[in-house]
Amino acid sequence: MTETQTTFIMVKPDGVERDLADEIIGRFEGIGLRMLGRRDLTPPLELAQAHYAVHKERPFYPNLIDFITSGPVVAMAWQGEDAIAASRKLIGATNWEDAEPGTIRADYARSIDHNVIHGSDGEDTAAFELGLWFPDGLED
Repeated sequence: MTETQTTFIMVKPDGVERDLADEIIGRFEGIGLRMLGRRDLTPPLELAQAHYAVHKERPFYPNLIDFITSGPVVAMAWQGEDAIAASRKLIGATNWEDAEPGTIRADYARSIDHNVIHGSDGEDTAAFELGLWFPDGLED
């Protein structure tokens, strides 16, 4: 059974630097999702720390925070049928070497640390991330 969902997607600094945002947006539109919100910004430290708080005790956390705050990102809210699962399939595995051909990460990622894009992995995560990045809410 399908349901309409809203998910959070972010083109990371490496994707923005390589001018991939429009290509990535086109891919989400191509699978029938509708953009409800977009913010182009360099994440402040506090936002980055809140977003990645789940990884705070991991050894890669400091580098992750440095990377995500190193330049502009494109933060987006996408809505559609089974948007979370559809987005995750389009994005591909976190490790680009494991990503299926034709996914965003298989096509564009350079390393596990610079994998171009982030997408919410579940409904609770999506709600949390959307609240962080779009504190004034979304159109619907």
